[in-house]
Amino acid sequence: MMELKHYILANGTIIDVEKGVCFEGSIEVRGSKIIKIYNHNETIPKGVKLVDVRGKYLIPGLIDMHCHIQEQFAPHFLASGVTTVRNTAGNVFMLKKLIDAPIDAPTPKVYAADRMIDGTPGLWGPTSFGNLVTDDPEIARKEVRRQAAAGAKFIKAYGLIKREVLQAVVDEANQYNLEVSCDLIHSKDLTALDAAKLGVTWFEHASGFGQALYNGWYPTADQSEWGHINWENPDEEKIKELCEEMLKYHVKLCPTLVLTDQVSQYPNTWYPKNKVTESLEKENILIGHWENMSEQNELLKEQLGILDLFTKLVAKTYYDLGGTVVTGTDTPALIWTFPGMALHREIEIFVEIGLSEMEALQAATIRAAKSIHLDSIGAIKEDYFADIVILDDNPLEDIQHTRSIHRIIKGGKIYSQDEILKHVPSNEYMEKTLSEFQEEWKELETINN
Repeated sequence: MMELKHYILANGTIIDVEKGVCFEGSIEVRGSKIIKIYNHNETIPKGVKLVDVRGKYLIPGLIDMHCHIQEQFAPHFLASGVTTVRNTAGNVFMLKKLIDAPIDAPTPKVYAADRMIDGTPGLWGPTSFGNLVTDDPEIARKEVRRQAAAGAKFIKAYGLIKREVLQAVVDEANQYNLEVSCDLIHSKDLTALDAAKLGVTWFEHASGFGQALYNGWYPTADQSEWGHINWENPDEEKIKELCEEMLKYHVKLCPTLVLTDQVSQYPNTWYPKNKVTESLEKENILIGHWENMSEQNELLKEQLGILDLFTKLVAKTYYDLGGTVVTGTDTPALIWTFPGMALHREIEIFVEIGLSEMEALQAATIRAAKSIHLDSIGAIKEDYFADIVILDDNPLEDIQHTRSIHRIIKGGKIYSQDEILKHVPSNEYMEKTLSEFQEEWKELETINN
């Protein structure tokens, strides 16, 4: 790890995702910020430490806009070049160490929701530290107030939530200038269009679109009754009409295409062999979980894999209409959604569905940052945080080159992948941390009740 407080990344190819161009130049970093960018024909100051990046390609730190991060695999995100994550449900108290970590810590910045708000009986079981289950609008309002006070950056609603409860959540969140996100994959009653009309901003997994087009359908329904739906050849005109309607409500999509892509491709899932996946294997982090989930793959294919092409078409159609579409992974959900690395596959899929390499990079950087109103990350720009990924190869020639990681810079500190992965916490530490959190949560529950 290079402990430099003031240095210049000299003579690299800078990929400017904001302007959509690349150029030869140098980047001056002081502390945690970029203070100056020089074109190749400009004189760089003397007396400043030079870090030669000649022949390398510099992109902004990547942003995973939908994940469920934990301390145990947080370093794997950063080692993959993911410098910021949007945590879409969990518990902000459980993530406090990550959220409050120094700007140059070997873990990503965390922009987090608190526990999801679901309807009875709760898709993830009864009320716990990770979810609140209620059909009472007033209890939901109280929960939004609690989450706002706890520091949640947005509110997450889940698939069994009732219409009147979702409306209460949106209304209360508006009082705190918080956006509402929803995952309606398993919703039997609400469609994406219903939620948009209620004021929901974010649609995770492009969920609820299937319900909006096929009244009464949902993934866990008896699919034999829905044999007339051709998921392999979705109705493009109907999808476009729905996307045009959704665009009127200025909604934002995080389609997490890698999620259904991995399910639909099984057993030939995407599985890169590199330092990140080797670390996961060595520490046996999440591997057992994915192996167990893989045993249920026929059911996963029947309920979620069928949505793969449909979701990809929704994402591309909404993007082409000018809508906000950003990259996310839902790590560690379902199968082989490797922390950090899965985002590289997501970016590749964006190119496979028809975006250019630059557009795919933008969806994982500047457009992602702007979608959550963060104006100091997502680009290589003066006065922005020095969150930079140094690549050996040009991702504009082949998007798979985003994985050719030479170094990662987080808040101005330069790391190798090996240096970051040394910070993977032990199982003993994680057990101690979980025990401490459970005690703290009991105290908080007592206070809140």
